[in-house]
Amino acid sequence: MRYREAGVDIDRASRIVRGIARLAPATWGPQVLSEIGAFGGLYAASALGRDPVLVSSIDGVGTKTRIASLARRWSGLGEDIVHHSVNDILVQGGRALFFLDYIGASRLEEAAVLEIIEGMTRACRAHDCALIGGETAEMPGTYAGGDYDVVGCIVGVVERERLLDGSRVQPGDEIWGLPSSGLHTNGYSLARRVLLEEAGLALDARPAGLESTLGEALLAPHRSYFHELWPLLLENRLHALVHLTGGGFDDNIPRVLPEGCEAEIDPTSWEIPPLFALIQRLGRVPWEEMRRVFNVGIGMIAILPAAEAPAFAGATRGARRLGTIVAGPRRVRFRD
Repeated sequence: MRYREAGVDIDRASRIVRGIARLAPATWGPQVLSEIGAFGGLYAASALGRDPVLVSSIDGVGTKTRIASLARRWSGLGEDIVHHSVNDILVQGGRALFFLDYIGASRLEEAAVLEIIEGMTRACRAHDCALIGGETAEMPGTYAGGDYDVVGCIVGVVERERLLDGSRVQPGDEIWGLPSSGLHTNGYSLARRVLLEEAGLALDARPAGLESTLGEALLAPHRSYFHELWPLLLENRLHALVHLTGGGFDDNIPRVLPEGCEAEIDPTSWEIPPLFALIQRLGRVPWEEMRRVFNVGIGMIAILPAAEAPAFAGATRGARRLGTIVAGPRRVRFRD
């Protein structure tokens, strides 16, 4: 009996690593001191800043990978996890330094894995972020056949004096939202249950209101907000940022609210995109549940002084004023 007969092909895994070793160096600068294949990634830290603080995050694409598997389209997953991770450290004032990935499956297909890595390298290059290492795992019996697990770990840096922690948020501040590009990387288990299993829609269907096929809408890459928001952070114009991921409005916004501050949001201040409206209608999902599971069209929230609102609106794409910070319990309250 050989390992391959048990479902794990070491030779195929080695070919995948060699493919990654051809792609990843395109994201490197002189700070990267190791090669793909080393036990750990090395990154020179001597020039990070005057009083640098490292900020890190780890997350996964979740069951969006199931949609990619059904559609046989993988590249967007690499962009998804990098953009998600970049946003997660951006909300604390951080910019990305380097990134590591994990890709697991019952059987690793070379074409699929390298397509995911190509998406990662494309996104890393756009954010001056080095892809310095990672791991592939072939685990038959643990993952369902054809499915992938895509996870990323990002490390960034922020000057201590520029840390964004929400401590400056106060009553009178305005709440602004930036549009999402779709579901991003959250809520796919519910979306899949409603749209594919209960409603029986095909991925190549074009439901009324969508400008693309259902599959294209579901696989739209997670939007990165770094390039729009970074100049505003450098100019110290923002009091807090919130990346709307799992937990939606209700669970994420209070993470940056000081005691005595309540976020009052007008749910009519933005238009719900057709994909979310379709999920809500076909699944008869209560709006309270929609706003906790999905981003419902708002991927990033900024809290800022009213005097900074014109500069914010002028520097961002599609920004909407959603509400205000008022005195009250540390929570989100919708005016409806």
